[in-house]
Amino acid sequence: MKSSIRVKVDIIILICFAIGASFVQRTTGFGFGIFIMTVLPYIMPSYGEATTLSGGLALLTSLMLTIKYHKLIDWKKLLPILITFIIVSCLAVRLLGILSTETLHKILGVTLILASIYFWFFSNKIRIKPNIPTQTSLGTLSGFMGGLFGMQGPPAVLYFLSVSKTKEEYTAIAQAYFLIGNVMMTFSRAYNGFLTQKVLISWLIGIPSIIIGTWIGGIAYRRLSLPLLRKIVYAYIGISGVLALTF
Repeated sequence: MKSSIRVKVDIIILICFAIGASFVQRTTGFGFGIFIMTVLPYIMPSYGEATTLSGGLALLTSLMLTIKYHKLIDWKKLLPILITFIIVSCLAVRLLGILSTETLHKILGVTLILASIYFWFFSNKIRIKPNIPTQTSLGTLSGFMGGLFGMQGPPAVLYFLSVSKTKEEYTAIAQAYFLIGNVMMTFSRAYNGFLTQKVLISWLIGIPSIIIGTWIGGIAYRRLSLPLLRKIVYAYIGISGVLALTF
């Protein structure tokens, strides 16, 4: 009886947080993994399965937005950071079964909070150029964060925000990045044994929630200007740091 109740509670939690995560992803352009990973490790059998489910659900939101904004994707700004991310994230996924993530989560949390404070106060003075050194360094950091924690967004979105002229271009580049990256990481996680029956069933349950959250987020997104969007993103990076320290 308790087992049946626990399963129902877990499903309700998954549905609610999938709606919330897709809403965050739609409005800010990232944050799906940061939001939903506050609960998935507690309702999935293993941390690896939690990150696999997170990535599988996140790619659905990114797929819808990539299709919508595909004409605005600037591949010159995207490909170097994307290729770097894919290589590093696949290597990081292999470390999931070896490393203890508790200490790494604390480091991640502090780093995100400091980054949020820095960009909030100095964003107008920062000009990140779409060159190879910048893209490879941020792609490496994003790859480690994505492979280990399912939270690859912050380093990448700081770059995408800086090089995008409009919020639509930012959304197009960012969502193409997350879509392709999550597809590749899903294959890597499947190869490493994390794509289980539990993950697949939970993924199917979460699909309607993704559609609902993305639709609601789209309504909020239309009211945002690019400067306001930047401030929201910087603030949410700080919040994600607090969440990483807490959970």
